[in-house]
Amino acid sequence: MAQFTYKARKRSGELIQGVLDVADRSTALMQIERMGLFPIMVDGGRSGAAGGGKAGSSAPASSNLMPAAVRNFFNRKKKPKLGELATFTQQLANLLTSGMPLTVALNSMTHLESRGIPREVSKQLKQEVMEGKSLSDAMSRQSDVFSDMYINMVRAGEQSGALVDCLRRLADHFERFAEVQSKFKSAMVYPAFVATVGIAIIFFFMTYMLPKFMSIFDGMNVALPMSTLMLKAMSEGMAKYWWVFVLIFIAIGVIFARFKTTAAGRRKIDQWKMSAPVFGKVVKLNLFGQFARTLSTLLKNGVPVLSALKITEEIVPNIIIKEAIAKTREEVTDGKTIAQPLAKSKIFPQLMIDLLTIGEDTGDVPGALSNLADTYENELALALRVMTNLIEPVLIIVLAVGVGFLLFSVLSAMFAITSTIGN
Repeated sequence: MAQFTYKARKRSGELIQGVLDVADRSTALMQIERMGLFPIMVDGGRSGAAGGGKAGSSAPASSNLMPAAVRNFFNRKKKPKLGELATFTQQLANLLTSGMPLTVALNSMTHLESRGIPREVSKQLKQEVMEGKSLSDAMSRQSDVFSDMYINMVRAGEQSGALVDCLRRLADHFERFAEVQSKFKSAMVYPAFVATVGIAIIFFFMTYMLPKFMSIFDGMNVALPMSTLMLKAMSEGMAKYWWVFVLIFIAIGVIFARFKTTAAGRRKIDQWKMSAPVFGKVVKLNLFGQFARTLSTLLKNGVPVLSALKITEEIVPNIIIKEAIAKTREEVTDGKTIAQPLAKSKIFPQLMIDLLTIGEDTGDVPGALSNLADTYENELALALRVMTNLIEPVLIIVLAVGVGFLLFSVLSAMFAITSTIGN
């Protein structure tokens, strides 16, 4: 055992000093936190026993927080996924529900597995909360992990005294969005796989197999059918100049990427996404559901209307919708309701306008938005199923036409040779 002296702050702000007989500095920190205090300095190991350092050595409580790891964390660019944020938020809410003080809960979070969110996040949050900052202020220093929506909802929860409820709503929000994303990706996996494999097989056949097969016809004085000649020319061109196709593909990708970086390009692409047949309906349902769910969650947690609209505008990925929300926010500042300026944009469906109007009349806009989000998410699931059911036969037909042309060209050449030999 070693003896540690410490300085800590009570919740009231009063500074106190004390002495602890514990095994090491980490245990001393945990014991101070269990007493409901915020440790400022721990000076220990005077007896030279098992947990101690040199006599008179002193280090602030933050020395146990691995500054190098924290610096490495701040340099990371990858944002956590929605499901990972949901798990982290739910774990923190569960710990607080059990009666743990916030600092103890954050300390426990450092020992829990939160996939995608390093333990240094919880360590840094705990350190800043112990220094007297609020949880929302501490989270605002880690913007690569916590979004503006997350921070504002936590701040609203702190101000209303319902932090746990806000965290649970946040976890539910992220889980719903992760589920929608998962459905969208799942719907596109099979068609993308079939298309990729089909194109790869045709390209391999045209550049490698077919030239060898066509060499059989070169030594024969036979008039080949037009389809075979076309196929032979295409095959030879792809085999000799495959690098040209690769360069064209790369050039198209670079041009498209640059086009996306311009304001006009992003707007054009987003407009096309919303107006495309079949796919456009899926995109619009996803955007409307995202708008309604995000705004509803923010308003339910006490975030002011203008701030909620601003955060929603930043979260929604479509420029057309962003512009409509921005104009709505400007008109709400003038004292108008949300439904009127949304209707003026002529982008949002009439169902949303009608339900929002009813919600404003009854004083339950968050409830109306929540019902809208449920409606659009259910419609999105059906639309994804319809889109998948339409894409699969289209892909099969396209691949069948391509493979059929290959077979027809090769077999017609063989029939021509056979008939010539027979004659």
